[in-house]
Amino acid sequence: MPSTIELLEQLLMVVIVGGLIGAEREFRSKSAGFRTMILICLGSYLFTTFGIYISGSTNDRIASNIVTGIGFLGAGVIYRSDNRINGITTAATIWATAALGMGIADKLYFIVAISTVLILAALLFLTKLEAWMEKINQTNTYRIVSSYKEDLLKEYENLFVECNLQYKRMKRMKRGDDIIGVWVVHGKEKNHNQFTKRILHHPSVKELDF
Repeated sequence: MPSTIELLEQLLMVVIVGGLIGAEREFRSKSAGFRTMILICLGSYLFTTFGIYISGSTNDRIASNIVTGIGFLGAGVIYRSDNRINGITTAATIWATAALGMGIADKLYFIVAISTVLILAALLFLTKLEAWMEKINQTNTYRIVSSYKEDLLKEYENLFVECNLQYKRMKRMKRGDDIIGVWVVHGKEKNHNQFTKRILHHPSVKELDF
């Protein structure tokens, strides 16, 4: 059994590791922030530590149950909004933070330290890369409600092409004197902006969601 000083050092490392990762999530106003990440790291550390004390070695069943339990917790922060899945990065961060807590309990300090740096680097610096990639290949869903006119949706689709956008029509329906079209459109951010400016000034458009 480790000494009291070693236990305190491990608990301090749990707080530092969970706190650093949680601070990044808190700064970005994510659903799992500073306190949550510390508690996740601490919880996985405690379960692993108790398993070691009870069985005398790392208990594979406890480890697998931690992974399963964290999976359910991570699923709670994933949600769908505006035809887009949100929270996946936070869920993956929760999973990785739990693994770090287990590593601290198993005294794998070097791996924990390197992994913490890698996680923070991915969260802090790859965000800029993602933003750049989204600018060159952005996906939007457009819903346009217009006064009915023959071949009007095809006219909008020709406008997509003129703005160098790739589209796929998902739905079309007639409601009273209106026609509604829904498209999933891919292309550069500037091309989306160009299309939006042109469609907003189209005389037939009543509503535009994107």
